Amino acid sequence: MRETGLGPIRTRLFILLLRAFTAAVLFITLVILAIIAYSLIYYPSFVSITERLPIVTRLETYYLIKQDWRGVEILPQTDLTSDFHRFWKRSILLDEQGKVVLDHGNIQSDLIGSTYSKKKTDTQIPIIVNSETVATLLMDSTFMPSERQWTLDFLWPIGMISLMMALPTVIIGLFLMRRFVNPLAEVIAAARAVAGGDLSTRVSSSGPDDLRVLSDSFNHMAESLEDSDNERRNMLADIAHELRTPLTVIRGRLEGIVDGIYNATPEQISPALEETYLLERLVEDLRLLTLVETRQLHFERKLTDLKELVAYVIDIFQAEAEDKHIELACDNCAQSAEAWLDPQRAKQVVGNLVSNAIRYTPENGHINLSVKNENGLVVFTIVDDGPGVPDEDIPNLFMRFWRGEKSRSRASGGAGLGLAIARQLVEAQGGQIVAQNRESGGLKITITYPAN
Repeated sequence: MRETGLGPIRTRLFILLLRAFTAAVLFITLVILAIIAYSLIYYPSFVSITERLPIVTRLETYYLIKQDWRGVEILPQTDLTSDFHRFWKRSILLDEQGKVVLDHGNIQSDLIGSTYSKKKTDTQIPIIVNSETVATLLMDSTFMPSERQWTLDFLWPIGMISLMMALPTVIIGLFLMRRFVNPLAEVIAAARAVAGGDLSTRVSSSGPDDLRVLSDSFNHMAESLEDSDNERRNMLADIAHELRTPLTVIRGRLEGIVDGIYNATPEQISPALEETYLLERLVEDLRLLTLVETRQLHFERKLTDLKELVAYVIDIFQAEAEDKHIELACDNCAQSAEAWLDPQRAKQVVGNLVSNAIRYTPENGHINLSVKNENGLVVFTIVDDGPGVPDEDIPNLFMRFWRGEKSRSRASGGAGLGLAIARQLVEAQGGQIVAQNRESGGLKITITYPAN
């Protein structure tokens, strides 16, 4: 396919998907942060956590029993846990007045009894007994962090884990996006090319299954549009060809009469009049074909006996067949075969097929018609012993303006619309029509309708 404009489309699409992916990552990050914030607000706070430290519990119990801090230095002797001793050796105990009671577990320190000047790096833990603060335990933030530091320390590993998870996720996302970007970019560029009139544009089927289905569907659509465009162009050329001959005859005849070359007698005017009849029939056939193809033709359906219908058509064409010494008969028309059809349109279909068979069947030939019920279907067949149709031309037999004569001579063929109209009228009423060559020679056309 053409590469014009594909690069910018890929870039814009890639940026668009990257923005969407980044927005999704940021949203998830914000959700995680919101959950953490909610947990910090509504779940145990820093204070409640520190209140459950073993040293705080023991100090509160000691004061509750003794009602003062005398002899508090013996607490390590009654608690052998490593956590208690670890906190005991790194803390300073202040009484209600802020004076030092214990200095890192020592009562012999020079600070004992003095007012302690608190530092910014100290973490303060209140000792509460009966809802009253009776002392304050100080710890260095390097050992026991402050509430802010504790919060940051709590968030830090979460942030690092999120970052470590985000990086491979972004890399994988970028890799996956390229698998989506390139096929989508090709489809967009191809759609623009088709909109610009290049109906030969196709896209390669690549990427995930859904995108391959999209590519295949686009190619099928483009192929259908191209076929329709070619068919439209061919139809216009065929119509122009069909109109040219009668118009040339009419013009030449009328100009000859005006210039005095021909006399304005019925013999000179009749050829021009016959060509007008031909033009009228051609225009009517085109109108009918267009109505059927666009599903605008109204059908008056009712229960129709095809046996009687075929007998009526044979009666109409019997004289024409006899003129060519052709035997026209219905071999199997003794049994009734009913279907819901528009009788007028059904007669038109059978009439077109019989007329076509008479045109191509040589003198002293045979045309056999048959109507029967078979497996819930009404089956109509018409068989002739004419020259048949080359096998490679069978698919073209029901196309508009197709004729076996490549020279398009009118001696043995019409405009090539009869079989096309027959197919459209049959399929519009729920039937099927097929053609095949007979091994013994001639052509066999079969029409099937759902039986009553």
